[in-house]
Amino acid sequence: MGVFGALNAAVSGLSAQAYALENISGNIANSATTGYKRLDTSFSDLVGGGKGAQPGQIAGTVSASSRATNGLQGDLQQSQVDTYMGINGSGYFVVQGKAGEVDGRTIFSGDDLYTRRGDFEVDREGRLVNGAGYYLMGQPIDPVTKNVSGSVPEIMTIDTSVIPAVVTDRIAYEGNLPTTPQTSDYLNGGADTLDATLTKASTGAAPDAAAAGQTVGVDAINADDEVAFLNSSIAGEAITVYNASGTPVNVQMRWAKTFEDDGSQPDTWSLYYLTDSDATGANPKWTKVSDAQFASDGSMSVPASDSMTLSGLAVDGETVGNVTLDFGLGALTQFSDSNGSAKISKLTQNGYPSGDLSGISISEAGRLVASYSNGRTRELYEISLVSFSGEAWLERVDGGAFEVTPESGEPIAGATGRIVGKRLEASNTDIADEFSKLIVTQQAYSANTRIVSSGDEMLQEAINMIR
Repeated sequence: MGVFGALNAAVSGLSAQAYALENISGNIANSATTGYKRLDTSFSDLVGGGKGAQPGQIAGTVSASSRATNGLQGDLQQSQVDTYMGINGSGYFVVQGKAGEVDGRTIFSGDDLYTRRGDFEVDREGRLVNGAGYYLMGQPIDPVTKNVSGSVPEIMTIDTSVIPAVVTDRIAYEGNLPTTPQTSDYLNGGADTLDATLTKASTGAAPDAAAAGQTVGVDAINADDEVAFLNSSIAGEAITVYNASGTPVNVQMRWAKTFEDDGSQPDTWSLYYLTDSDATGANPKWTKVSDAQFASDGSMSVPASDSMTLSGLAVDGETVGNVTLDFGLGALTQFSDSNGSAKISKLTQNGYPSGDLSGISISEAGRLVASYSNGRTRELYEISLVSFSGEAWLERVDGGAFEVTPESGEPIAGATGRIVGKRLEASNTDIADEFSKLIVTQQAYSANTRIVSSGDEMLQEAINMIR
């Protein structure tokens, strides 16, 4: 090869180092780009000639190529935006680009792309789009089963309509009633049972109680009798339920012990709720729900179904309908309590009013969750993550996205990475490392120029031989 071969090798070195400088420059320029994956440079020697034993071989020239770092994660940085997300581990978001607009509505390219850039925000059409203009895809969640429906990701569109009210039809009620309720009457030296003027012969009590001729609470407490009722009963707590229109209805409950265990029959309690807070005179103010009986071991024996029904529940003119009061399996008991009050450990209901969309967030399970003004939440989509067998061979496109190539293989549904809400993955560019590579590249480039200069001088001397 001689001098000309040396010049060619030096020129290839200049070209390769310039290529490396371009990658370094791009990496530094994108050191603050969300989800950016730096490009390193690989050098490969090209044998220029020479055969046989080692002494006859020649070093040859050099070529440069890019090496992807897709598998190297950047730092996950905290964010205050609820819809921002990062991937902790491997995987890519599935996105599509915008192809244009028709009648003011966005149309999409139809070609799936893949990115780790997670700075998504909701646009005017209710879709999540990142800072590079790519729209996030996911699989819808069935509102009833809470499972993913379908297997093909779609552009996620957030439904901003009002969610309708749900009428309460079940109240979960668990707790303990004291063996000796410390009513006002009892504390003043009276009995711990319901005022005798508010009881009647049992005709609707449980069979064993009726046979004993015990007395139980009347079906309704009139306004005139309220003071006597309050003085001989204890509070059973209150809960807000909702009717079909979403109107809140406050249900106040009280327990009255209506029969004391005489050694042969169990303790009996009657449950009441406030029906009409404005009632006066002989008009009903408190309505009886039903009776409960407790065995000597504190367990409830009646009703055997562990539930009561508030038939036609209505408070202050607001009708709710039939509501099941569910005590759970053995969760309403009668044990001694020094305070003599009802201790309610669980009091919840399943209704709620209508609500407007108030926010969007990302759950720990990687699902898009809508929050509403009524305090409810709803999982809308499961955000799709995919992986690749040859992710280093994905083709880069603008905006930190990638396209499939034959070498990368088709996307594989699911990934080992986990979506983390309110986080953004930073560029994996290390400025200090890039500057170190820049120094080496600059020195190598300078050294190659010296080869060119020396080769030129040697050729000049050869030419001068014929003068």
